[in-house]
Amino acid sequence: MSARPISERGHPIAWWFISIALFIAIWEFTFAMGLYSAKTLPPPHIFLADVPNQLQHFDFSKANPGEAPAATHYHAVAKTVSATVLRVVAGLGLGFVLGVVSGTLIRYFRWFGNLTLPTITLLAPISPFAWLPVAVYLFGTGDKPAIFLVFLAVYFIIVLATIAEIDAVQKTYLDVARIMGATRLQTYFRVILPAVLPGLFMILRLNLFAAWMIVLIAESAGSDSGLGALVMLARNTGAANLVMLGMVVIGVVGFVFDLVLRTIQRRMLYWVPEAQASLRR
Repeated sequence: MSARPISERGHPIAWWFISIALFIAIWEFTFAMGLYSAKTLPPPHIFLADVPNQLQHFDFSKANPGEAPAATHYHAVAKTVSATVLRVVAGLGLGFVLGVVSGTLIRYFRWFGNLTLPTITLLAPISPFAWLPVAVYLFGTGDKPAIFLVFLAVYFIIVLATIAEIDAVQKTYLDVARIMGATRLQTYFRVILPAVLPGLFMILRLNLFAAWMIVLIAESAGSDSGLGALVMLARNTGAANLVMLGMVVIGVVGFVFDLVLRTIQRRMLYWVPEAQASLRR
């Protein structure tokens, strides 16, 4: 029997820690070599030691008149993180659900597809970043522009992916459903939807990190709360330690968010072995 590849040996969590440790070691080594200063790119041993002093900046009550200050710095961190997470969840949820509905209607009703598909294919290539001024003009500041941009980042891709996935459903499945007397609605919910959901979930996961980048940009441009506003505050004040801390928090929260989405994928797509295997990788 041939030996397994080295990447398949050991526990995945152990390899995760080894990868992070190697990254930190390279970071610390290049700093020790004098390739950059602590004022521009502080290494972990510097900005992590300054965490207690930086937690106070997570409290945005001073920028929001009438808002009560956080009871503790940890409450402020939780409030800032939750603001960003809720915006991502709302944007992803709306984009995914409306994208699937729109793609289905386009394939099921020709007149609807003729009316909407040309416009969707025209708008799909436009980067969500280009929509930022429009979002601010339409919704001002706060939650709405951030949710709107995340929605745009997902919606057009899900619409086009839904159309492609429906077209890729094997004709044999449809023929069997027709022979068994299934109605058009039953065929959709019992044949087409289970067939297209695995691919759509994978596309949603691939666009998760893009959604994170977009919501952070939206928050930095038109919000006085959230992780994007925190990073912009750190940039404007030249607080390199706060920048690094904010980036670490963003990375950790994004990793946890992806883990949660994979768990939802495994639970909802229990009939797909690949969805279960992807969680164990």
